[in-house]
Amino acid sequence: MVEAITSSRASRRADPALESPDDPQELLPRKRPTQERSQRKFDALLSSARELLTEVGFESFTCEEVASRADVPIGTLYQFFANKYVIVCELNRQDFADVRDELEQFNGEVPSLDWLRFLNNFVDHLAKLWTSDPSRREVWLAMQSTPSTRATGKIQEKGLAGQIALMLAPLTPRTERDRRIMMAEVLVHVVYSMLNFSVQDGQSHADAVDELKRLMVAYLLVAEKESRSH
Repeated sequence: MVEAITSSRASRRADPALESPDDPQELLPRKRPTQERSQRKFDALLSSARELLTEVGFESFTCEEVASRADVPIGTLYQFFANKYVIVCELNRQDFADVRDELEQFNGEVPSLDWLRFLNNFVDHLAKLWTSDPSRREVWLAMQSTPSTRATGKIQEKGLAGQIALMLAPLTPRTERDRRIMMAEVLVHVVYSMLNFSVQDGQSHADAVDELKRLMVAYLLVAEKESRSH
């Protein structure tokens, strides 16, 4: 019994990486489900976590409430996630995966002669995701809470940027690969920052999205011109 209590307390303890700002680490689930039953519990926990985060914000967000809403024993939650920071990182991974899937549907349209229209349509599509799903901004804000969540978010951003860099290659054919990757990372960071800015209280979403489009178009037009003039 004592061992069980000790184990439970240990599982609830904050990840050591969160207490070491000089050595942030990528936060990952302790394990991922391999069977259908476990997958259902895993998905239920994440769905409940997203719902709770949207309702109460990250400061009031607790693993106990997530487990209760998912109708899953708290011990099962801790089998997957060490703490709430890991849960949020997994939600952020889901959001990035969704955007990467959306990009796949648009891939191949760049660089058409009408790539500006593609860019306009895709930004509009992303903007609708942010207005229809308020949890996206809550997840993004929670990811700024610790050195390790920020470090994890940066790794996830790089994954999306790698995909965008490949799409930029035909548009910037003479640009060096490292420069193209940096451009993609800048675009990802700017787009996410502006989309989350666009859904702040009192902010005109449409105006913010229009400014984002202007930024992206100006940036890419200059990059294309520079690349083709080399």
